[in-house]
Amino acid sequence: MNILVTGGAGYIGSHTVKELTSHGHLPVTYDNLSEGHQEALRGGTWVKGNLSDEEKLGETLEKYSIDAVMHFAAFCLVGESVTDPQKYYHNNVTQGLTLLKVMLEHNIKLFIFSSTAAVYGEPQEVPVTENYPLSPVNPYGQSKETFENILADYQRAYGLNYVSLRYFNASGADPDGKIGEDHDPETHLIPLVLKSALMAENHSLSSQQSSRILKIFGTDYPTPDGTCIRDYIHICDLARAHILALEALSNGMKSQVFNLGNGNGYSVKEVISLSKKITGREIPVIESPRRPGDPAVLVASSEKIKKELGWVPQFPELDRIIDSAWKWHKGHPNGFKK
Repeated sequence: MNILVTGGAGYIGSHTVKELTSHGHLPVTYDNLSEGHQEALRGGTWVKGNLSDEEKLGETLEKYSIDAVMHFAAFCLVGESVTDPQKYYHNNVTQGLTLLKVMLEHNIKLFIFSSTAAVYGEPQEVPVTENYPLSPVNPYGQSKETFENILADYQRAYGLNYVSLRYFNASGADPDGKIGEDHDPETHLIPLVLKSALMAENHSLSSQQSSRILKIFGTDYPTPDGTCIRDYIHICDLARAHILALEALSNGMKSQVFNLGNGNGYSVKEVISLSKKITGREIPVIESPRRPGDPAVLVASSEKIKKELGWVPQFPELDRIIDSAWKWHKGHPNGFKK
């Protein structure tokens, strides 16, 4: 199949592009590089463009005879979404609507949506299943829930068939070490921990580096070690789930929503401790107060996608996830700028 991958030069998108290529599909990355990296692309072809450009979108769909769309292009910083909600609703909702409009004009009705566990808000029970009530607590999560509702409406009205994949904590890097996580700013725990390990190698840290020493936000949660517990899923397992969803849709599966996580939770301190063991380096940390809105435990149930699509994580162990990320960060201390 020929697949348009919006945001395909980003972290999750680029790993999915590589996975699509290895499965014999033709990925066509459509990205303006505002967040992504052209160097991350490992397969298919690339078109530089904005989702707001209906003419270019249409030309791309037609030129490459696109069969389906995987939509990764979104802003995803929770804090920024609170201070600048307009940016998030415009990009994550309005521009997504433009994409759907152009798709329908070209009679393309297979769609894989990059959603998030943020649609659940602060669940009071774990593991979280797909039936748990949606109650996002920030504009980022609200923008994703809104778009999920739009997809359901489009399915009923226009026959758009979709799968919405609600990610928990995407982590790790491709085992070959050539592509990985490179965000600016970085907000995810595992890369922050590993970057702290890299900085610790230089004993004469600059004042700027010292200000970026890893912070543990809250050590008084009702968990065994007092720190938050999260569910980490390897990026390649995440990418493979997109292939399974695409193939199921193309074979007639009805529109669905699936969680994507490992079903196992690890605390912040456990991640740091295991990272110390893997890197062989000390990781300086600062214990800080809790951040508002951080639930104590957030773990997914991914039984639905395992049962219905046969998805099985190939990297379920946290040490393998961290080890793959360490291989990437150690080999690319400046990300794709190396």
